[in-house]
Amino acid sequence: MRHSLYSKEIMKYFRKPKNVGIIKNADGKGRVGNLICGDVMELYIKVKNNKIVDAKFQTFGCVVALAVSSILTEMVKGKTIKQALKITNKDILKKSGKVPPIKVHCSFLAADSLKEAIYDYLSKNDLKIPKELQKEHKRIKKNLDKLEKEQKDFVELEKKLLNK
Repeated sequence: MRHSLYSKEIMKYFRKPKNVGIIKNADGKGRVGNLICGDVMELYIKVKNNKIVDAKFQTFGCVVALAVSSILTEMVKGKTIKQALKITNKDILKKSGKVPPIKVHCSFLAADSLKEAIYDYLSKNDLKIPKELQKEHKRIKKNLDKLEKEQKDFVELEKKLLNK
């Protein structure tokens, strides 16, 4: 059955997502959320010799949120940190194909989860954090803090489900 709302690519990654899960002792972790829809994404990266060698995700969200999370993990593997930082929501949308306009925000969430994972990696390793990434981190953190405050009950349930 073909869903006209979503591209073939979105449905492929939704039905059989790749790289779902957690990387224990991840070198970087990015957690982001959206106040309007309640989607929450976590991206984990493993870095070796300045290259992302592995990426996994956990996403609580809609069809598009799950699919773009999976697509992003495939996009970042093998990229240097510098190359990965250049990935935008438009790049993710180009890979994912057609999504309803109301779901475009999922691509922003995916791109933000990558920024946060890289920010976390650079911070943990006392590496230089580009000014633009510092600015983005503040914006993303402010949104996530607001989401977690307003959705406290959901956050508690999520923690129980993830055994955190």
